[in-house]
Amino acid sequence: MNDAPTRIRVTGDAASTITVGRDLLGSVAGALGERVNQVLIVHTSTVGRLAEQLRAELQQHYSQVLLAEVPDAEAAKRVEVAAFCWQIMGQADFTRSDAVVGLGGGAVTDLAGFVAATWLRGVRLVQIPTTVLGMVDAAVGGKTGINTAEGKNLVGSFYAPQEVVCDIDLLATLPRNEILAGFAEVAKYGFIAEPEILETIERDVDTATDPASPEFRRLVELSIGVKARVVSEDFREGGLREILNYGHTLGHAIEHAERYQWRHGVAISIGMMYAAELGRMAGQLSDAAVERHRSVLGSLGLPLSYPAGRWPGLLATMQRDKKARAGMLRFIVLDDIAKPRVLAGVDESVLQFAYQEIAA
Repeated sequence: MNDAPTRIRVTGDAASTITVGRDLLGSVAGALGERVNQVLIVHTSTVGRLAEQLRAELQQHYSQVLLAEVPDAEAAKRVEVAAFCWQIMGQADFTRSDAVVGLGGGAVTDLAGFVAATWLRGVRLVQIPTTVLGMVDAAVGGKTGINTAEGKNLVGSFYAPQEVVCDIDLLATLPRNEILAGFAEVAKYGFIAEPEILETIERDVDTATDPASPEFRRLVELSIGVKARVVSEDFREGGLREILNYGHTLGHAIEHAERYQWRHGVAISIGMMYAAELGRMAGQLSDAAVERHRSVLGSLGLPLSYPAGRWPGLLATMQRDKKARAGMLRFIVLDDIAKPRVLAGVDESVLQFAYQEIAA
């Protein structure tokens, strides 16, 4: 097994490096650089021991390393939590020569990125994702944000991290359901761009989702590679980057309907099944490709349907989604595996009919 770190580059406006490997915590100081004075580590209680370990490591290099413990999951992505982090930074006289480290799952890296982007209009940022979702999606690409009562990620900024450190060893104790939920995003990359991902899952789902296996690391690297290529070309989601939203329009509406108590990947799985049905009805996606969605996502133990009576509320939430333009809903659909495109201006009757296909 090759244990040497893999480095994946994001170029253009979002220039950064994603390092994938094992036993990488000792490399964080190198990622932050020598000109940093103070560091704020934003983390949750679930990785509190890891945060203390990282703090001890960084204290050998910097004058002060502070910890900001924030709530778990989407509860972290609130303006009050961001204000708590700003308060710590203000009381410590953080300057532009200081840095923020996001240590945790996708919600924490979203929050840490937003805090770094907004403090003094931008300080250095290093992300250390500790979940599959964080590694392959949330921490990569420079999207940061917090939620409001009206919807998910409606307040945020595009802000690239200096580096993303993806230490596969940090996933060793992750609960099985967390790994499988994160694999919804891995599967997404397979559907929109990289069929090898789907083939690996189909060949042996247990091996593919085992953090100790070389196949797992390969899938993480393939997923990050897709996102890095897309973000390098379209950092601010003016065009190509929209394909990364496959399954997310309905998925975000489901998260909102469930008051963010559902794992992101669980909602996105249903969103991708909906997008597949919509692609079949309004485009060219074959019955076999739709069934492949059902098979791959089902093998990961992810849900494929949502209650029939929830459609009116979901539609209203989607119409407020940041991906809508001039009141017109936009969906990413597939004409075939790895052939995504934008579908806009679909009649509401078609949208509802597609929903009926996944309604429980």
